[in-house]
Parts: sequence; structure tokens; C-alpha cells
Amino acid sequence: MFGIDIGKTVFHVVGLDAERSPIQKATFRRETLLQFFERASPVLVGMEACPGSQWLARKLQAMGHTVRIVPAQFVKPFVKSNKNDIIDAEAIAEAVTRPTMRFVEIRTPEQIDLQALHRVRDRMIAHRTRLISRCAPSAWNMASRSTKVRANSRQTCHVSWPTKAMNSALPCAIC
Repeated sequence: MFGIDIGKTVFHVVGLDAERSPIQKATFRRETLLQFFERASPVLVGMEACPGSQWLARKLQAMGHTVRIVPAQFVKPFVKSNKNDIIDAEAIAEAVTRPTMRFVEIRTPEQIDLQALHRVRDRMIAHRTRLISRCAPSAWNMASRSTKVRANSRQTCHVSWPTKAMNSALPCAIC
């Protein structure tokens, strides 16, 4: 089995044997990593969950490997000493072998696109809510500065607006 610590340009790979002893430690760039796994016989490959892990998992599955993605919080207990990339890769390989470990589902590109749309929508809703929350105090402040006048048995507000047409007496929903 192999554990991969994914980086921006460099990937650290640790291979474990059946007794979970490290038998291979290597560092690859993206292109050479894929070439390495193309030549390897089908094995169990584990990696930490991150946006890049979904892409790499699909590539490795297409090559015939069994891929498991582990959430980062579940890998942390398996780190044996000072944290570095090779030690992380070894911890990932060990975490993947645990029978009770929970894994992240490998998603299709369509599922990832849909998730991105949902995140964008959530951000737009949050932005709209922040904008409304910012405007509300100004509206209340403006309403509190207006004066109430009795005209034709109906209350109206006289607010000091920038134009003469806007300064006419308007029925006020706040009052």
C-alpha cells in the first residue's frame, strides 16, 4: 500500500508492506507520480482529503488502483514524530489500513461542480444578508429623524430628501 502526501508541486510517497513497515520513500513531481503509478501493479493508495485529492484519486482509479481518501483530522493521530511531508505520507498509509477508518467519497467532476455552485449561492446569500444588515441601521436612523405631522387625519412623515419632489409629504409605513 502507498500513502501520498499531496503538495502544490511535489508529492511525497511512502510504501508499506503487509506488516506496515516502510519499504519505499520517494518524492515525485506531478508527471512522474502518474508515471510511477502507471507502472505499478494495482495497490491500495491512501491520501489526505483536499481539493487535489479528488482529481488524483480519479486518475489512480482509472489506472486500476484502489484509492481511499482520509479526512485530515483522522490522520493526525498516526503521525509518530515531528511533522514533515514524508512522516505525513507514512501516517496516511497507516491510517488507510485501519478497519474502522472513515473515508471521504470520491466524487465525480459533476458532483464537484454542483458543490461549487452551492457554495457560490451560499456566499451570495450571506453577502445579501450582510448588506441588508448594514442598511437597516441607516433606515432606522433616517426614520427616527423624520417628524410626524397630522394632515387630513392621516399621519405623514416629512423627511429631508435631496430633491424638492422627494420632500413632499409621503405616507410613512414606519410611523
